[in-house]
Amino acid sequence: MAASVMPPPVDNPRIFAWPRVRFTLIAAGIFGFLMGLHSTASMPLDIVRSIFVGFAVLMMFGFFEHFPRRMPRWLPRTVLRLVSIAIIIPISTGIVIALTGGATQHDFGMQLVGALLFAPWIAIGTILRQRDAFAREQALEFELVRSEFERRESDARLRLLQAQVEPHFLFNTLANVQALVDSGSPQASKVLSSLIAYLRAAVPRMHSKSATVENEVELVRAYLDLMQMRMPDRLKFAIHLEPAAARQQCPPMTLLTLVENAVRHGIDPGEAGGRIDVDIWIRDGRCVMRVTDTGVGFKGANHGLGTGLATLRERLKLAYGGEARLELTEVAPHGVCAEVSFPAPGPA
Repeated sequence: MAASVMPPPVDNPRIFAWPRVRFTLIAAGIFGFLMGLHSTASMPLDIVRSIFVGFAVLMMFGFFEHFPRRMPRWLPRTVLRLVSIAIIIPISTGIVIALTGGATQHDFGMQLVGALLFAPWIAIGTILRQRDAFAREQALEFELVRSEFERRESDARLRLLQAQVEPHFLFNTLANVQALVDSGSPQASKVLSSLIAYLRAAVPRMHSKSATVENEVELVRAYLDLMQMRMPDRLKFAIHLEPAAARQQCPPMTLLTLVENAVRHGIDPGEAGGRIDVDIWIRDGRCVMRVTDTGVGFKGANHGLGTGLATLRERLKLAYGGEARLELTEVAPHGVCAEVSFPAPGPA
């Protein structure tokens, strides 16, 4: 025969757990008091009889709450518990009256009918509360599982986007070195040595989940030094870091992406080159990174400003939700200002 496994009640309560015992004592005591107002027996005796029947009901309710573990599909556990209560009430009522010296037909009938009227409704209320609590627990568990999946998905997407940034930067830098070698520049060896030293420090940071602004500035300074070696007459730069912003956390290569974008799409395409200014500060609880170049600007950029900023925008969204902003504005007479801002809760 087909059978189903009924999930155990929330927190799997013991049959005679104190909250249940306390509730049974209170409910049975009130019921016994009401019976005593209309019974020929003494009120304490009616209260004792009601408590006895109440504990018999509690025992049956709790027992069939746990056993049997497997229930036939055609017999819900709720029905089984209600039937068991309906059976135990007349049995326990007869036993307690026999043990306490008997009772008139009126008292026996009043005790039996009263218990049959009230006990099942109390049991139904308890079952409904258990189901509500179980449903809330299941909903909370589902929400926790969903949040965990969303977090893992965000981490995976962030790793993927970060992996896209790494070859983008490395290939661009190696292409710059190749251009020097191809042109026979005496700076090629020096630039290559600087690049090796730079990559030795930079690559481990690329795989980190977060970096400090100070680390980002170190990478950017090394990168701009390399670019200045490649085009000494066409690139000038300045970096200003507010001390309060140095220990702030940010996604790795955030600042480097802004600077590389300024070099690639602003300075490189222009014959006269230009200047890059990097400014980082804290204002109103937010860390602001601003990279301004005097390059060719929007009009000289082909196909927008490349995938680097689009990838950075997605990485910021994954890291900060809607709390981070990436804005691009044109600078007169030519150039672009790229600004990233995100919450700055304090040093890590």
